[in-house]
Amino acid sequence: MTRERKQQFTLRITQANKTELIVILYEIVLGYMEDAEVALEAGNITEFREALRKVRSCFGELIASLNLDYELAARLLSLYLYCNRELTKADARKEKEPLMHIRSVISKLLEAYRELAGQDTSGPVMQNSQTVYAGLTYGKNSLSENLADQGANRGFRA
Repeated sequence: MTRERKQQFTLRITQANKTELIVILYEIVLGYMEDAEVALEAGNITEFREALRKVRSCFGELIASLNLDYELAARLLSLYLYCNRELTKADARKEKEPLMHIRSVISKLLEAYRELAGQDTSGPVMQNSQTVYAGLTYGKNSLSENLADQGANRGFRA
C-alpha cells in the first residue's frame, strides 16, 4: 500500500463515525490483499507474508470490535474466522485462490456497510481532531491540504 493511500485512510479515520470505520477497515483489508497478490505473482514471498500479516491484523481489529450480545456479531465472527483460515491456506500453499474467497466475502460486506454508513448520522468517533480542508490551489491539477488550527491540541485534550 502506498504512503499516499495510507495518509488518505488516516485522514478518513479521523473524521469517520463507527460505521465508516468498518468501511475503511474493509477497504484496508482489500488493499493489503491486493499487495499480497502482487507480491505472490512477483514471487516475493517475504512481501506476500507481510501483506498477509497486515490483513490478519485487520481481522483481529474487526473481531475485537464485535459486540457478541447481538446475533449478527456471531455471524460476522464466523465470517472473519473463515477468512483467517483462508489466509492460513494462502500462506501455507502460497496460492491466490484462498485470497479470492476472502475478497468475495469482504467485498459483499463492504457493499453492505457502505449502504449502512450512508444512513448512519452519528458524529465522528474521534473528537478534537484537526480539520482538514482540501482544494485545488497554486496551479492546475495540484492538490493542497490545509490544516485548521495547526497550533492547537493536535487531537489531544489539554
